[in-house]
Amino acid sequence: MLDDALTYLKGVGPVRAEMLARMGLRTVRDLLYHFPVRYEDRTHLTPLAEMKEGEKAAAIVKVLFPAQTREVGRSHRVLTRTRVSDGSGSATLQWWNQPYREKQIQPHTRLYIYGRATSHMGNLVIENPEFEETGEESDSEAGGLIPVYPATEGLQQNALRRAISNALEQGAAELEEMLPAQVLAENDLCALDWALRQIHYPDSLDNKERARRRLVFEELFLLQVALVAKQQRQHVEELGIRHNVDVPVIKEMVQALPFKLTGAQRRVMNEIRRDLARPHPMNRLLHGDVGAGKTVVAAYALWTAHMTGHQGALMAPTEILAEQHYVTLKHLFRPLGIDVGLLESSLKPAEKRRIQADLNEGRLSIVVGTHALIQSGVEIPRLSVAVVDEQHRFGVMQRAALRDKGLPGTQPDVLVMTATPIPRTLALTVYGDLDVSVLDELPPGRHPVKTRHIKTTQRERAYEQIRAEVAQGYQAYVVCPLVEESESLAHLTAASALAEQLRNNELAGLQIGLVHGQMSAAEREAEMELFRSGMRDVLVSTTVIEVGVDVPRATVMLIENAERFGLSQLHQLRGRVGRGERKSQCLLIADPRTDEARARIKVMTKTQNGFEIAEHDLNLRGPGEFYGTRQSGMPDFRIANIIRDVEIIGQARATARALIAADPHLNGPQFAPLHRGLRRFWGDKLDLVQVS
Repeated sequence: MLDDALTYLKGVGPVRAEMLARMGLRTVRDLLYHFPVRYEDRTHLTPLAEMKEGEKAAAIVKVLFPAQTREVGRSHRVLTRTRVSDGSGSATLQWWNQPYREKQIQPHTRLYIYGRATSHMGNLVIENPEFEETGEESDSEAGGLIPVYPATEGLQQNALRRAISNALEQGAAELEEMLPAQVLAENDLCALDWALRQIHYPDSLDNKERARRRLVFEELFLLQVALVAKQQRQHVEELGIRHNVDVPVIKEMVQALPFKLTGAQRRVMNEIRRDLARPHPMNRLLHGDVGAGKTVVAAYALWTAHMTGHQGALMAPTEILAEQHYVTLKHLFRPLGIDVGLLESSLKPAEKRRIQADLNEGRLSIVVGTHALIQSGVEIPRLSVAVVDEQHRFGVMQRAALRDKGLPGTQPDVLVMTATPIPRTLALTVYGDLDVSVLDELPPGRHPVKTRHIKTTQRERAYEQIRAEVAQGYQAYVVCPLVEESESLAHLTAASALAEQLRNNELAGLQIGLVHGQMSAAEREAEMELFRSGMRDVLVSTTVIEVGVDVPRATVMLIENAERFGLSQLHQLRGRVGRGERKSQCLLIADPRTDEARARIKVMTKTQNGFEIAEHDLNLRGPGEFYGTRQSGMPDFRIANIIRDVEIIGQARATARALIAADPHLNGPQFAPLHRGLRRFWGDKLDLVQVS
């Protein structure tokens, strides 16, 4: 029954089933797990005479006349109206473009109605009210806490409620309790069938909250069991490669670096050293604030692969970022006599063949690249360390493809990096199978970047500030607004036009460079080198400078139309200045018109802390959009909210850890329902986490 098509459910015909399918609801079980987004409290009835304009209210009324339908205005909109009374007063009920209402409403019947009151020429009107026919009793069964569901065009709430009510009536008896009894008892959780009935039709707010907590826990527990089991297997069962490098040799490598490591970098490098020395593969997430020095930590992991006779690969999501890593690693490894290769889709076939030959024959032990690294035909025969940068931009299958290029019978050590600090909730969910390292310390001498919001009418002040900095021997960035990929040509035109405008007007007389994503790698690098060397005073850029660019004499960044950028991206861009000893500033030119845009600008001007910014970003954008979680391989949540439910995330993870520690493979017969629940929750993605 639970896995039957919805057409087998009373009251759901082919047309309605097709509507439900548009929302991903195809079986009775799907419908039971289609949860309300909110509830309307219809406990109290309001006499029509006391209804206030603009407020929603409930009433029991009597239909006075047959409903009538007519076309209105030149647009021929269809209006259906009827007149009702409750003894205290009367009102007009009206529906737009719902002519079928005429047949549903019969004179002299009693209706429970709920809707927003308006007025027309002094008469009370209730627009598009929900209604149900009721008996003579004053307390209608239609009252109470009424669920409001996500719906699709053409699907009315009443029809959806009836379908879910029928699903509960016909399918609840077949529900299988998937949580083990000990988990229910230890976490004081109610039974599944009771929770589903109360989440849809709660007897009280307390019951609704208790039901929600149980269902949220279930969802998060199914997530955490899979992630914890995967982490346990990685630590104990999967075979990796031992990378043992003597500590004195490591110290020599560190001393050869052109800068002094921070305490946080040393701590994280020690965590990675211990991981690499184990016989099981490393799976570690490295995150930290802008400018915290993640690249040198990644370089250490890649260097370890070289020193033990293996190969290391760093995969970045864009050619620009791959090229920046390539330049940085060449600079770090040149004194050590280590060559670095760059593999990109845009390379000529002959160059690709040369790099592949160098990898095959052992002349090249470290390679940087984009998706080209995981294309068929590309082999890294002795790959033992894989670094994935800005890993949220890769899908889970792409990351798995890089791991699969390791030595036969082993898994490579994997370090995934992000320049965006990650809120604790995401670290426990999206990255719950990884060990986490945090770079929470900036290099000495760094000053906070003063951030100011400037209205477009005051733009001239911003350019005066750039002139003042250049006059003292410093440099500036001017960043063009973010656009969609489909607008890339417009983006290019905007950047080029802005550079030309500045050369002729606001910044005339200064040396102005230009970089954008449509330039070739050689052109971009040549222009960046002119800026680094001081031959350019100002660099006009698209967001290609978001990460990886390090020019200590750049002390001003001006971001045009800053309201078009996300919080994390604004923070990343701001991190391109403040890399030298002089205090720097970021000027946000914006006229934000929405509450969310105003909130982003306010956050940027109030805090420098990347972790605080990440929390704000998560709250503003929501858990589904923040940080590419849709690409992460995680199942979609139906009721859990990782912002609201962070405490339950911790409880679910602790419970999962204890369960896996006692029985790593959950082999007992009591776990059979849990395995079925895991398969339903994860679907095809379960194989990627490989829960037994």
